[in-house]
Amino acid sequence: MKKKTINLFIVAVLVIAGFYVYKTTLSQNTSTQVTLVVPSERFPETAAHIKTAEEHGESQICTINRKGAEANRKESLKGVPTKKGYDRDEFPMAMCAEGGKGADIQYVTPSDNRGAGSWIANQLEKYEDGTKVLIIVK
Repeated sequence: MKKKTINLFIVAVLVIAGFYVYKTTLSQNTSTQVTLVVPSERFPETAAHIKTAEEHGESQICTINRKGAEANRKESLKGVPTKKGYDRDEFPMAMCAEGGKGADIQYVTPSDNRGAGSWIANQLEKYEDGTKVLIIVK
């Protein structure tokens, strides 16, 4: 009887440990890994657009997916006409898995939009596709 109780105890511990490892792995795969603070004093129009997009329900989380950027950009800008003297800024950004169809689009001056895009790309260049980024505007 004692041996059976010990065996049941060991099995229970292994089951609980397995669940813990599974839950920890799952939470690591879905949690934010990096925080990016976008400086509003440096890129005021882009920063304002990010805040507006978030108010419209867009997520602050971006999962880096550079390989999907071209397709996302094409999808998000479909049906949004160009406007002389402005870029069409999208949020979530095209480089995010969350980008593409349904992204919030706003007209932004090219210097602000391209400066912010270049700055963000430089900040995130060391991170692999699949990295989750929390985007905060300050």
